[in-house]
Amino acid sequence: MRPAALDWSIENCTIARAMEVLGERWTLVVLREVFSGVRRFDDMRVRTGIPRQVLTNRLAGLVEQGVLRREPYREPGSRVRHEYRLTAKGLDLWPVLVAVLGWGDRHLADPEGSPLTVTHRDCGAEVRAELRCAGGHEVADPRDVLPRPGPGARRRAD
Repeated sequence: MRPAALDWSIENCTIARAMEVLGERWTLVVLREVFSGVRRFDDMRVRTGIPRQVLTNRLAGLVEQGVLRREPYREPGSRVRHEYRLTAKGLDLWPVLVAVLGWGDRHLADPEGSPLTVTHRDCGAEVRAELRCAGGHEVADPRDVLPRPGPGARRRAD
């Protein structure tokens, strides 16, 4: 039986477009650092071991895409430098990083557990990503989700 998905074009797929922005390993590492409060180039480079040119390229790409913004700062006696801050578009990626963290914790953590936890500032409880439908129901089993053509879907031209 032929999957119905084959009837639809993927030329304007927003998952593919998102992966053009996020799809490289170091990009998510850079975002992890900024979400963790590490905003300066040298601090990121030392903490992560990302090669200088790779970090330069990833930061420039995230700024160009509107995920990060550059903010100038100046230490006494030094030239003006920039640190990187999340934009609203960047903050919207937090659930993505929490989901990736949860997946990594379940499948890739050391026996001692995860080296990072995320908690709710108000109550201290662990934060995790959950799927819910617009009706408010928790979706615990991925098999309970049906991908369907959305309003921007286009039929394939064969």
